[in-house]
Amino acid sequence: MSQPVTKEFGKWRSMLWPIHAFELKKFLPMFALFFFINFNYTILRDTKDTLIVTATGAETIPFLKFWGVVPGAILFMLIFTKLSNIVKRENLFMGLMATFGVFFGLYATVLYPNRDAISPIAMTNWMYEHFPQGLHGLVGMIRYWPSSLFYIMAELWGSAAISLLFWGFANQITKVAESKRFYALFGIGANLAMFPSGMLIQKFANITTTLPPGTDPWGVTLLYTMGAVVVACAAAIAVYRWINKEVLTDPRFYDPSEVKKDKKSKPKMSIKESLLFLVRSPYLGCIAMLVIGYGMSINLVEVTWKKQLNLQYPNANDYQNFMGGFSMVTGGLTIFMMLFVGGNVIRKLGWGIGAMFTPIVLAITGLAFFAFVIFNEQLGGFIAMFGTTPLMVAVMFGMIQNVMSKATKYSMFDPTKEMAYIPLDSEVKLKGKAAIDVVGARLGKSGGSIIQQGLLILFNATSIVQVAPYIALILMIVLVGWLIATRTLSRKFSELSAQKDKETAEEALSASREKAEVATSQRA
Repeated sequence: MSQPVTKEFGKWRSMLWPIHAFELKKFLPMFALFFFINFNYTILRDTKDTLIVTATGAETIPFLKFWGVVPGAILFMLIFTKLSNIVKRENLFMGLMATFGVFFGLYATVLYPNRDAISPIAMTNWMYEHFPQGLHGLVGMIRYWPSSLFYIMAELWGSAAISLLFWGFANQITKVAESKRFYALFGIGANLAMFPSGMLIQKFANITTTLPPGTDPWGVTLLYTMGAVVVACAAAIAVYRWINKEVLTDPRFYDPSEVKKDKKSKPKMSIKESLLFLVRSPYLGCIAMLVIGYGMSINLVEVTWKKQLNLQYPNANDYQNFMGGFSMVTGGLTIFMMLFVGGNVIRKLGWGIGAMFTPIVLAITGLAFFAFVIFNEQLGGFIAMFGTTPLMVAVMFGMIQNVMSKATKYSMFDPTKEMAYIPLDSEVKLKGKAAIDVVGARLGKSGGSIIQQGLLILFNATSIVQVAPYIALILMIVLVGWLIATRTLSRKFSELSAQKDKETAEEALSASREKAEVATSQRA
């Protein structure tokens, strides 16, 4: 093989697989740890929706997210902060992982089989009769409190196991040079986990034909599915323990004195301080609008889609089977977008086009979905010509919308959002990230739920479908605001980037002149 060909082959190999052979001892266990955590994330995400939607309806989700998940997240953070000050890092990781595993195991073996005995049936029957119809979602959350608790714990898994436990651990033990090569592959590994988890979800959901008469098929499916979650938790603990004993004792991979030694801690800001900081900086305010726009858009569409999905698949096993396939499609498209689309679009068409890609995709798919939901009766005859129903078409368009939103988030939205911080100076960047985490994340996640709750109560609606036209209108307003903020940010980003490049060039020229003057004086 000629030298140029060998050199080109080596270049492509380093781009696709930038891990050195000796680093596999550290990389592969971390890859496996993230794989197991995301394996559980996919199963829990699909199962929590199946439990709530098939038991009490999609209308419960907005109430559950606001009145259950938000307080649960705050309580968890208080407990985690307290424990992190008194418990060793290794024990905290393994203890929390074991706590999640024990809960999900107990839910399948104890809480779910005894749900009728421990649920306040009589009290919630009275509430259904006397409360306005728009509050039936809140009543359902109380009536099926074991499933609501499962939903909250499943939501916490994403923020606790992924953000705090894995990424906190990875950021602590990974050197900067390693992170540039490791982290992208971790992301691909996370999406690869959707394939085995999706296949297991479908396999366990389709066991109804093999069960004897009188058996609760969903109870058996839940038992097997949570068994897989418990096994994955145990595997994650084992891998984590091996990393601490075999990898972190190797000075090639970990030196406590040098890893993240110079990293500044993120400032803690209240909601008021965060809002004031963002108001003073239109640039950061635009970034916050992007984060809020994404969070609200996803929330507004997902609940309505899950209602359509419930109408199409009222049986829990059928619903779960569909979600397993959905997860596999999401993982495949996300990996494709990350490898072949995201970077190419941003590099060839620029930051602005890359940043607008996500809201434009959500606008097109979201409009198509709500059109089939709102005008299903008028479209019934036309759609019947294709051998299907308006409900099924709405389900499929909703699935396309959700798959595309998740794929574009990881491949386009996240990279462009992080790039937007680059032209800022270090102090503004640090405080800006902290402010956007407080305001953007909270408003994005809870804003859509508050809107849906308000519409259900205002119109005394029993179904989210009844207020779908208003949700569609609000979605379009959010997306227009998101696009305007993106366009404004694109202009400011170009100006700041050009200014920073100019300053960097001037500094380099000045340094070169000073060096030349010193050399001249030395010769003289």
